[in-house]
Order: sequence, then C-alpha cells, then structure tokens
Amino acid sequence: MATAVCARLLLQRSTHGFLFSSRAGPALSSPFLSRAHRLDPGDDEMYQRTSVSIMQKEPGSGAMIYSYSPRGFNIDGNKVLGPCALLPPAILQWNVGTHKDITEESVSLFHMLEPRIEILVLGTGSRTERIDPSVLALLKRKGIAVEVQDTANACATFNFLISERRVVAAGLIPPPVSTALSLKQE
Repeated sequence: MATAVCARLLLQRSTHGFLFSSRAGPALSSPFLSRAHRLDPGDDEMYQRTSVSIMQKEPGSGAMIYSYSPRGFNIDGNKVLGPCALLPPAILQWNVGTHKDITEESVSLFHMLEPRIEILVLGTGSRTERIDPSVLALLKRKGIAVEVQDTANACATFNFLISERRVVAAGLIPPPVSTALSLKQE
C-alpha cells in the first residue's frame, strides 16, 4: 500500500512542477541548467523584439539653417532671400543691408520677445564686423548675450545652440559674392 501511495504522489507531483527527464541528471533539474536547452524569445532580453525609429527633428526644437549664399538662406527647407531674423517662433525678413544698419531700432524685435531669448547671434556677412556699442549696451541691459560673427560661423553657432535647446535668435546678413576664387582674364 505504501508503494501505491508513493507512486500516486510522484505522479501528482510530476504534473505540479517536477520534471522527469530521460536525460541523465537529477529529477528536479531546471531546463536552464542544461546545454541542450534553447532560449525562447521570452527567456532572455537579448531575444526581445526591438523597434527602430528614424531619428527625426523633435517638434518644437527650432529652425535649423541648412545653407547660405549671397542671395539668402535655406532654413528648414524655406528659401529666405536677403537678411533675415530667426526668432524662436518665426523667420522674418530683417530690414538691414550691412552691419552699419544694425541699430537699436533694428534689434528691438529681439528684446521684445516672450519668452526672453538668452543669446542673439549676429552674422555680419563675410567678415566679423564691429557693431555700434550702444546697440550692444542696450541688449546687455535687456539681459541678452550677443555673439557677433561672420555669417558662416553665425549659422553654425545658431544651429549648435538650437540643438542644445537654448532660447536663441539670430540676425543674419548674407555674405557678398566672393571674388577670391575668380579668374582674371589677361
């Protein structure tokens, strides 16, 4: 009778978590301890499905300057002719011709913005030019840092600051047509 009870107990236990295997080894061994066991996709993180998304511009990350020329700028696929003002919410034509036209009045749109911009990047054409000290003093009083550079570097600086999610604006004057590489006919 004891043998029948033990057999019945073993049969009940085999359906409740005991593993009886034809392989050599203890009857209570785990399948994970055997080399012959294959991992299922749910057994290991390495086999979990992974989804890949193409990196896209995050919404609200600001305008990026893709290129510039003597005619204007390519900003997020929009062609802007002539000098422009890049503000956090918009791209505007900027009514300046040269660095001498950058006055307190022409920069007034930058310090009237809400939320306040941290940095104003000014691109002055093919060379870094001096801006009127009264303009720089006005922007300093308003709490705006100013970075004056040639247009090529100003575009790169603006893109870098935008990628860091800084609150930045730019006033850009396209560089004139370069004559450095033109051939002289003799």
